[in-house]
Amino acid sequence: MAEETNKTGAMRVDIELVRQLAELLDETKLTEIEVEDGDRRVKVARKITTTIASVAPAGAAAPIAMSAPMTVPVAEPAPAPSAANAVRSPMVGTAYLLPEPGAKPFVAVGDTVKAGDTLLIIEAMKVMNPITAPSAGKVTALLIENGQPVEFDQPLIVVE
Repeated sequence: MAEETNKTGAMRVDIELVRQLAELLDETKLTEIEVEDGDRRVKVARKITTTIASVAPAGAAAPIAMSAPMTVPVAEPAPAPSAANAVRSPMVGTAYLLPEPGAKPFVAVGDTVKAGDTLLIIEAMKVMNPITAPSAGKVTALLIENGQPVEFDQPLIVVE
């Protein structure tokens, strides 16, 4: 594992494991990963920063030279569907809405599902985990895209 205690009681870190976990973060676009082995634990996380473009007020428009950089107005985000009835991710991984490339999706918006029907699969540690409908209902929203990395407890699909 990544952490060991030497004779002086100081912790030694397995740098190669930390590097591998950091590469896994980059590959999967996750923000955090944690590995446990008994009482030893390694957590690798990265800080995400976002930049929002500013827009000048409508009355303050000034002539702009063609070579000057321009700010692009940020579109208002669409209202998010209610996640109250959303099926949430039980794990961190990559979500797939299709059983295999080129196949028909498990479900689409407007489909009626029964309790236990497969809605999608999440690949975690090379294992495909089916995510099933907890109850019968109608699929009203897909909150993720095929092949998208997902976090634990992230809303995935709304079934009402």
